Amino acid sequence: MRLMVRAMRHVMSIRRKLKGPTVVSFLKSTLPSGSDALSRLLPYVSKEEEIGMDIDTPSSALHVSSHKQSILPELEIFTYLLVLIFLLDKKSYDKAKACSSGAIKRLQQLNRRTLDVLAARIYFYYSYSYELTNSLAEIRGTLLLLHRTATLHHDELGQETLLNLLLRNYLHYNLYDQAEKLRSKTQRAESHSHQQLCRYLYYLGRIRTIQLEYTDAKDSLMQAARKAPLSASGFRIQCNKWAAIVRLLLGEIPERTTFMQPGMRKALRPYFELTNAVRIGDLELFRQVAEKFSSTFYTDKTHNLIVRLRHNVIRTGLRNISISYSRISLTDVAAKLHLVSATPVDDAESIVTKAIRDGGIDAIVDHANGWMQSKETGDIYSTQEPQLAFHSRIAFCLNTHNEAVKALRFPPNAHKKELESAEKRRERQQQEQELAKHIAEEDDDEF
Repeated sequence: MRLMVRAMRHVMSIRRKLKGPTVVSFLKSTLPSGSDALSRLLPYVSKEEEIGMDIDTPSSALHVSSHKQSILPELEIFTYLLVLIFLLDKKSYDKAKACSSGAIKRLQQLNRRTLDVLAARIYFYYSYSYELTNSLAEIRGTLLLLHRTATLHHDELGQETLLNLLLRNYLHYNLYDQAEKLRSKTQRAESHSHQQLCRYLYYLGRIRTIQLEYTDAKDSLMQAARKAPLSASGFRIQCNKWAAIVRLLLGEIPERTTFMQPGMRKALRPYFELTNAVRIGDLELFRQVAEKFSSTFYTDKTHNLIVRLRHNVIRTGLRNISISYSRISLTDVAAKLHLVSATPVDDAESIVTKAIRDGGIDAIVDHANGWMQSKETGDIYSTQEPQLAFHSRIAFCLNTHNEAVKALRFPPNAHKKELESAEKRRERQQQEQELAKHIAEEDDDEF
C-alpha cells in the first residue's frame, strides 16, 4: 500500500506528458503483446490503422520477456487509469465512458487490498465521465453495488469515495430525500482522504440547507471551505456561494471580505449584490437582482433558496421602518416595502402582524386607524442577546480547537518504537519455553 500511494503521487506529473504516440508506445512497452489488457486498451488511444503496428524497442523486449506468463493486476489497472485520464484531457468523453466501464468490470473480477487506492481513483473518473456525457442516472445501481462490495471488503477509502459519488449523483437530479436516507443509513468510518472529507461536508451542507437546518448547514459549508486546499478554487467558490445563501437565510449578513477573496470576486458578484439587497431590505432591488442573475442562480441550483430569501428581505425592511418611525400608516409601509399585489395594505397589515408575533419587531398595530406604532427600544444589555452572542463565539472557538487537535499529525509508526523487534521476541519466547520446561521437570521430580 505504501508503494501504491507513492505511485499515485506521480500520476499528475505523468499526466502532463501524455500524448497520443507516447501513450501507445507506453502501453506496448508495458503490457505484453497479445495480452487481453493491451487489446482492450489500445483501440482507445490509437487510430484504426495503427492498432496492428508494433513498436520494437529494447524496453518492450524486456517487458515482454518478463511478463509473458502474467501481468500484475496493479499494473493493468494503473494503465487503465492513465488511458482514462488521457481520454478525458482530450475530451473524448464517449471513449472515456467506455474505458471507465471496462476498468470497473475488470476491478469487479479482482479482490486485492493493494488495488484500493487505484480503485478509488477509477471510481471517481468513472462517475466523472458519465457526468460529462449527461448520463449519471445509468450508473447509480453500479455505484450502489460497488459501495456494498467495498463495505464487505472493509475498503474504507473506496467506501467514502463511493458515498460521495452517490451523494453527488442524487444531488445532480435534486433527489435530496434519497441522498439523506443513504447518508443516514451508511456507517461512515474516520476519513482517510482530506479531499473526500471536504466533499462530504459540502454535500452534507447542501442537504441540510434544503431540509431547513440552516445552522448545521452553515457549519458544514464553512468547514468545507476552510479545509479545502487553495488550489481547489472552483470548489471553494461553490462552498462560499451556498454558505452566503445560508447565512442570509439565518438572518446574518456575510462580511464584505467573503466576496472579495482573490480569484473569487467575479464568480461571487451576483451573491454580493444579493447580499446588499437583503441588507438594505429593498424588495424592489432584490427582485431586480434575482431577475438579472437568474441564469447564474439556476446553474448553481440556488434559485429555490433565492425565493426563500424574499421573506427575509421584507423582514429586514420592516425592521428598518420600525426603527426609523415611531408611527407610520400601513399604506406607507406597503409603499416602502414595494409590495405588488391587488390589496397591498392588507398584505402589509398581515406582514406586520406576523413580524410582531414572531418577535421580529417590537410594535403594535392600530387596526382602527390603520397604522403601526413602534415601542420604545429598551437596553439590549438587559436581555439575553449578549449572552447568546458570546456563547456562539465560544462554541465556535472550542470547535475550531477540537478540529485542530484531531488534525494533529504524528510521525509514521511512532507507536512502534517501543515495541520489541522480531529477534528479541523470539529470544524471549525461547527463554519462556525453556523456563516452562524446567519448571515442568522440577514438578515431575517433586511428584
